[in-house]
Amino acid sequence: MIPLRIAILCPTPDYEEDWSHIRADYARLLGDSVSFIDWTKANDFSAFDLVTPLLAWGYPRDCPRWFGLLDQLEAENVQVRNPVSILRWNSDKAYLAELDAAGIPSVPTIFSPLLDRVALENARKTFNVESLVVKPPISGGADGTFRLERDDAVPDSVAGQRMMIQPYLPNIAEEGEYSLFYFAGVLSHSILKRPAKCDFRVQEQYGGREEAVTAPQGALMLAQRALAATAEITKTGTLAYARVDILRDGDGIFRLMELELIEPSLFLRFAPDAGAAFAQALVTGV
Repeated sequence: MIPLRIAILCPTPDYEEDWSHIRADYARLLGDSVSFIDWTKANDFSAFDLVTPLLAWGYPRDCPRWFGLLDQLEAENVQVRNPVSILRWNSDKAYLAELDAAGIPSVPTIFSPLLDRVALENARKTFNVESLVVKPPISGGADGTFRLERDDAVPDSVAGQRMMIQPYLPNIAEEGEYSLFYFAGVLSHSILKRPAKCDFRVQEQYGGREEAVTAPQGALMLAQRALAATAEITKTGTLAYARVDILRDGDGIFRLMELELIEPSLFLRFAPDAGAAFAQALVTGV
């Protein structure tokens, strides 16, 4: 039974990405029980039975407000999917280091407390590559993400900031990035995302494109291991929804790029059941 009152946290009115098609999916699946609330203005949850941040796009741009909201949800014992503890843990990509320590291979990453040319040169030596990708540990939609060659200057917008430094893996363009979608712990569908020509970002706003695929066995195994390790690290149960992003490196090893447990695009148009399992998992939690 769908709760009568569901709040989906959504972007501010001036957010630049188009999310209307996703809103339409959720409205179709959840009906009149769902309300869409600007996440920056959400402060009274007494009218709702369930709150989910599924569309809280833009939260990395105001981290104090975001973490304050999570604190409030926790303090008020609001029913949230996914759980607040998972949302907090998944907000900072430092979680990749925890998963790596648990034996989950991820894209090699250096967390630099202060991005400058010295940090980039040290990373090139460590990774033995010329081309690097830098991104903020708290980010979404490729915000603040750059591919840098040896002669490129450190972008002003991220210079001196805490950043992740990774080797650029050419297979992102040659094969693409796999996304596997799990609802209540069960695989729903998989897609392959590829960047536009001469780009490295797979997001739609940068010209990325996607198609439905059957995920390779190695990607399936890694996704399941990553979710199991997440449950062990965070002491949580099965999550209502999860997206696992995976890339195969030049040696054929599948590596975790990201776990999307907060506000992932779920690409429900590729789901065989058009999202019915997602809706059931969101409502029931299992």
